[in-house]
Amino acid sequence: MPPVPQHGQPAGLTVWQKSARNPVFSSSMMFTDWANFSEVRMGAAMGAGVGLTMGFLFGSFSILRGGAGPRGVLPTLSQYMLGSAATFSFFLAIGSVIRNDGQLPPHLEAARMQLTSPVMRSRVEGLSSMRLQWALEKQRRSSQ
Repeated sequence: MPPVPQHGQPAGLTVWQKSARNPVFSSSMMFTDWANFSEVRMGAAMGAGVGLTMGFLFGSFSILRGGAGPRGVLPTLSQYMLGSAATFSFFLAIGSVIRNDGQLPPHLEAARMQLTSPVMRSRVEGLSSMRLQWALEKQRRSSQ
């Protein structure tokens, strides 16, 4: 019976077969690559929208304040808008990748949480040792 393909993997090779051929491969690589590309596209689109709006506002103000110049109103305004859109989309695309770079897919995050020792255990142990010390100190003070 052929292996059932897992989420995010093409049919045919299992994770073990791929990792035997390519030791650098991990099952989350395909997900994070496509997720990062999706985030780049979304950040660039948002930046382009913001940049076009800001370019329109600042370009209109500049044209009203100083005149359109020798090229005319529309080319000057479009130059402001496109320059601003390119700048904003570039920086928002990079920012969205940086923001989402460390996030794992939900199924891998759940596995990581199950396999690592949680911080809550140490907090509970610390709280119980503090309560024990308080009780010992309270008992010592009451006996004096």
